[in-house]
Amino acid sequence: MKTVLVADDELSIRKLFQRELTREGYNVLFASNAQEAIRMARENNPDLLILDIRMPGMDGIEAMGRILEEQNDLPVVINTAYSSYKDSFLSWSADAYVTKSSDLTELKETVRNLLTSNQVGTLD
Repeated sequence: MKTVLVADDELSIRKLFQRELTREGYNVLFASNAQEAIRMARENNPDLLILDIRMPGMDGIEAMGRILEEQNDLPVVINTAYSSYKDSFLSWSADAYVTKSSDLTELKETVRNLLTSNQVGTLD
């Protein structure tokens, strides 16, 4: 079972992701801020990270940089309500950028595609 780490400061988003990603067959871990995400990524070695940008304290972009320094092959999906970050070079390290929505179809497809392509790459 693939493990997805979700870092988002909004409890309602974490609950929604828990329900939907668990239904998709993933083990889902949660961090409520960037510092916790860094610690959990280090301790749990997830298969994919879903990261909000705007969180209290350290933002998601800085957390992504720190996590990728240690786990440079970890697929990262930025999931934020702010589409303006999509064109920022700071978000280019992410594998995907999905604007938040109550319809998680695009996010679930993105997660599935990244985990499938990541799995294929590790079989050689």
